Amino acid sequence: MISRPGTTRPGRRQAVLWLLAGLAVGLAAPSAHAQSAAPTGSGLVVPRYVSLKSDRVNVRKGPGTDYPIAWVFQRVGLPVEIVKEFETWRQVRDSEGAEGWVQQNLLSGRRTALVAPWDGKVQKGGEAKPAPTPLHDGASDTSSVAALIEPGVLANVFTCDSGWCRVSIADQRGYIAQGKLFGVYPDETVR
Repeated sequence: MISRPGTTRPGRRQAVLWLLAGLAVGLAAPSAHAQSAAPTGSGLVVPRYVSLKSDRVNVRKGPGTDYPIAWVFQRVGLPVEIVKEFETWRQVRDSEGAEGWVQQNLLSGRRTALVAPWDGKVQKGGEAKPAPTPLHDGASDTSSVAALIEPGVLANVFTCDSGWCRVSIADQRGYIAQGKLFGVYPDETVR
């Protein structure tokens, strides 16, 4: 659950347009992770995924407590992407493309992911329910399906390799195609 008092968020289409505009002027996009990741003042690469340590994290409009709160994350373990660092502050991007600043001590290196959050949108004017994502017993489309996972469900990520991630969701463990997760890069290996 995310609450954002007094703000509106860019839609997915607008976020994609911003991303394309950024690419046009030479900014690194998240999909170019392997080529654009570079060490920063913390010694860690940016961009990178992390998760929230708390169920209440203030997101500010700038890197400091003097900046107003733009919104509040209200979901412990939610994955976010760090896109910039400034002293003890991290600029993060959520699964919908919204960006803001949080204190580094509210972030964890624990890897989590949202299952296909982009599939959770209801069709305009309709009640179309998106198809769930299969959780497989093995790292293959041909392995048996252990469960069907709804969009936006939070998963703990153990490993990712060759397009598949080993995850746990509640009491289920299995594999989900890497391209169906927000919280890992498409070509990233997680150990």
